[in-house]
Amino acid sequence: METLIPNRLSTLGHPQRLALFRLLMRRYPDRVPATELAQALGLKPNTLSTYVNALMQAGLIRQERVGTSLRYAIDMGAARETLDYLLHDCCRGRPEICAPNVYSAPVGDRPMTDRKYNVLFICTGNSARSIFAESILRDLAGDRFVTYSAGTRPRSELNPFALEVLEQKGHDVSVLRSKNISEFQGADAPNFDFVFTVCNQAANEECPSWPGQPISAHWGLPDPVKVEGSDSEKSLAFHQTYGALRNRMIAFSALPLASLDRLSLQKAVDEIGQSTDEGSSI
Repeated sequence: METLIPNRLSTLGHPQRLALFRLLMRRYPDRVPATELAQALGLKPNTLSTYVNALMQAGLIRQERVGTSLRYAIDMGAARETLDYLLHDCCRGRPEICAPNVYSAPVGDRPMTDRKYNVLFICTGNSARSIFAESILRDLAGDRFVTYSAGTRPRSELNPFALEVLEQKGHDVSVLRSKNISEFQGADAPNFDFVFTVCNQAANEECPSWPGQPISAHWGLPDPVKVEGSDSEKSLAFHQTYGALRNRMIAFSALPLASLDRLSLQKAVDEIGQSTDEGSSI
């Protein structure tokens, strides 16, 4: 341990290795393909290989081969071990300094019956997936959640196939529009209890930390906008995406939020994001 932790800290002292580590932290518990990591960080494959090898040797990330693809994920045990080591001497005799209250307290500061929880769904274009999520949760559990969506690079118009699916499912599309994430980062923005990314590209991007430390998770799904073929094939892709998101909203809205501590809640929303959504073309 005496040499392991300094080696990990030294490894993370390199800006681009740190950027890779932070990206994988944002995507945890996803196993991210090497090609996607290289594209997100603007790295050549051989340069990425050098960085991931250094992080693997330090025990901070794990590698897995899926078919012909190499995928990488944070070793959360090692990450926690490193942080615990840093806090140990700091807190010796002064536990109030470093007590992780944010991890042991229930989400929010008031009982569920007293207020609604603010939820933000983020994707790149804010034209389909995040709009689906906003609409579904609003209509499914609008008595308990106030829902919003935004894009890191929003399109000027909502996708017509997405609007068609929402109208067929009985959602009010008149309240929907593409919004830039900057609308929710000012002084007058809502304080969010939950922030979810629903596309890999948005999750890979650097975003400012949110005030109040909301619970966050990555619920990435393939982009139906990129599906090629006939209109019926495109429509099917949007219906499948809608169904997958609806399954996740049902699972999320069923969580006993007021009684879960933060760690349990984080684990629960991560597990929802890892669901396979088989047979979800509702």
